[in-house]
Amino acid sequence: MGILNLTPDSFYDGGKYKNESQILKQVEKMLTEGATLIDIGAYSSRPGADHITEQEEEKRILPVIKLILSQFPDSILSIDTFRSMIAEKCILAGAAIINDISAGSLDDRMMTTVAELQVPYIMMHMKGNPKTMKSLDQYTDLLYEIQLYFSKKVAEARKKGVHDIIIDPGFGFAKHTDQNFELLQKMELLGLQGLPILAGISRKSMIYKTLGIQPEQSLNGTTVLNTVALLNGASILRVHDVKEAMECIKLVDRFSSPIIQNQ
Repeated sequence: MGILNLTPDSFYDGGKYKNESQILKQVEKMLTEGATLIDIGAYSSRPGADHITEQEEEKRILPVIKLILSQFPDSILSIDTFRSMIAEKCILAGAAIINDISAGSLDDRMMTTVAELQVPYIMMHMKGNPKTMKSLDQYTDLLYEIQLYFSKKVAEARKKGVHDIIIDPGFGFAKHTDQNFELLQKMELLGLQGLPILAGISRKSMIYKTLGIQPEQSLNGTTVLNTVALLNGASILRVHDVKEAMECIKLVDRFSSPIIQNQ
C-alpha cells in the first residue's frame, strides 16, 4: 500500500504533492514499483495535527480520486478518513476501500456506511483523536487491550453487515516508542482475530527516535522493521517507499518458502 498524503502537515511528506502533475507522477511511480493499493489521505493524523472541516477534506480529496482514476483506471484506491460522509463520497467517486484510523469511534455512522457500500474496511487501533492520543498511552496489558479492542470492533462491524475487514494495530497512535516495539514483537498474536493485518511503520518516530536521525534518513530502518512485521504476520505494508518495500516482500517470501533440495 503506497501512501499519497494530500495534507500540508504530515510528518514526512506534508505538502509534497501540490498539483496534478506531482500527484500523477507519484502515483505512477508507486504503481510501477509494485503497489497494489494507493492510500489517499487528506486529513493529517500525526500527533497534534490541526483539525480541518469535512468541506476542506472533501475539497482536497475528491478531485484527486477523479484525477487518478482518469489516468490509472485500474488502480485500487484506499481512502484514509474517519468521516462517513467523506467515505461515501469517495467510494461513489470510484475508490474501493475505507481506511479508518478510529475504527468508527470518531463517527458512529462509519460502520453502517461501510456496510451499505459493501467495501473492505481497514480498522485501526487508536485511543482519543490525533490531537489527544499522545497523552493516552497508558496500558495495563498492551496486547490484551488491543486484542479486546479489535474483538469488540470486529463484532460491531459484523453485526452491522461489514464483511471484509483488515486490522491495523496503529503503530504510533496512543503508543510510545517502547510500546510500539512491544507491539511489533508480539504482533503475530493479533492473528488470533483471523483477519489480515496491516502494518504502518514507514518512517515513523519509533525508527528515527531510536536511531537519533530524521524521518528523511529512516528508509533503512523502515525496511528492517517492515521485514520484522512480515515475519510476524503482516499481510499489508503501508509505506512511503514502494520499491524498497516490494524488495522486502520478495525476499521475505523467498526466505519463508520451502527449500527444494537438488536430487
